[in-house]
Amino acid sequence: MLGGDGNAGSPNTGWPRYNRVAAQPAPWVGPNQIAWFQFSVVAPQISGTYRLSIRPLVEGAQWMEDYGVFWYVVVAGTPPAGSLPALPARWPSRSLEIGMTDGPGGAAALRASAPLAFRYQYLVGGVNTGGGWKTWSPNATFPTVYIQESAASRVTPVFSYYTIRESAPGNGMGESDGDMANLANTATMAAYYADVKLVLQQAGSQGGTTVIVHVEPDLWGYVQARYGDDARAAPARVASTGVVELAGLPDTVAGFAQAIVKLRDLYAPNVILSYALSYWGTKVDPIYQKPSDTEIDALANRSARFFNSLGASFDLAFAEFGDSDAAFKLHQNGDAQAWWYPDDFARNVRYLSTFSTLTQKRVAMWQIPLGNTRMRAMNNSWDHYQDNKVEWLFDDPGRANLSAYARAGVIAFLFGRGVDGATCACDAAGDGVTNPAPIGENTRISLSADDDGGYFRERAAAYYAAGALTLP
Repeated sequence: MLGGDGNAGSPNTGWPRYNRVAAQPAPWVGPNQIAWFQFSVVAPQISGTYRLSIRPLVEGAQWMEDYGVFWYVVVAGTPPAGSLPALPARWPSRSLEIGMTDGPGGAAALRASAPLAFRYQYLVGGVNTGGGWKTWSPNATFPTVYIQESAASRVTPVFSYYTIRESAPGNGMGESDGDMANLANTATMAAYYADVKLVLQQAGSQGGTTVIVHVEPDLWGYVQARYGDDARAAPARVASTGVVELAGLPDTVAGFAQAIVKLRDLYAPNVILSYALSYWGTKVDPIYQKPSDTEIDALANRSARFFNSLGASFDLAFAEFGDSDAAFKLHQNGDAQAWWYPDDFARNVRYLSTFSTLTQKRVAMWQIPLGNTRMRAMNNSWDHYQDNKVEWLFDDPGRANLSAYARAGVIAFLFGRGVDGATCACDAAGDGVTNPAPIGENTRISLSADDDGGYFRERAAAYYAAGALTLP
């Protein structure tokens, strides 16, 4: 935040409120007269050129659709040489891109709504349960079909491979205990590597298409929380499974990570492999514990130390804001601390920047909540919960927020809900176009039957229409 009144994490630069830069200085302005709005801002901490804009507001009535004037501010200086890592090999764009969760058969419609660059799909169900992703289509060809459909619509496919959790015997335990039990089970892990190999072979058969595989979200966080910042101290069955390709690899979580990379190198060189960063693996969650900048730097160093201890050449890291809307967490879980404020975003940017620099990996933000505070459809009922991530990133006319993330190493934002009942940019509720009475400033009429009132697709289309941000 570049200015404010000292509240909600804003600097005190004399604004009337933290989210109101200036008020009209006279009660009215006559024909051909000029009214001056004067205010002060603090320059961003990161050097570069920023496009700052003012959006008019009729206080107590509505935001005006005309975004008003804008100007450019140049912050002198250059980022430290070599601080930003190179883009992953085969990365499909030099621009900051958007994607969203999308099921089979949806690629053409997704692309028609906005020129989104990515679509993602979970692969779940366990490797030895008889009910995993291999049962979703004839001859276990679900990944092949999804990749081909994506390529036909010029969208890069992303798979979130999440199978440790639902595999036996660990699927009958709590998540952390279950993950560790499965990693230590020889038969389970032999089946696991066969499952990974099949996914990679199908991806590799589509060698002309770049495919992203996001490996086991949450698992790495549980391992770090239990065993500390060195993955070599955590046990896992690797070479001891007897899988020929994995001979000689250590029976540790570091060896497990190296095994996945080795299988990728053997069977699918067109696959970009992504590690899953879980901040809470340090046992400190910044959104709840509000660490100082010094503490954020130390925590990010620990996250990077754990990643580097894997000794595995993942191509990038996926990170999260959270798996559901802040209002969902409030109303369903009683969590009153889940809402993100400017200081929370600033801490997040700092954390990611440090992690990216120390690991030399770019970052994609994943499973970003889709709620908003603009549309009347957002009345904090099932499938219609409020959040502010879409607004922070894509309803910021000056793009200062996006630029901060890009300079921290972020190269993509992938939106989607992680739990049933959270907001969807689709009609998951099956209730069509909805416009219940506003519960605050969410006064805009819905644009479509999407549960978020069509806001995400509108903002994504507007982002691309204005020109995608070139990555630093």
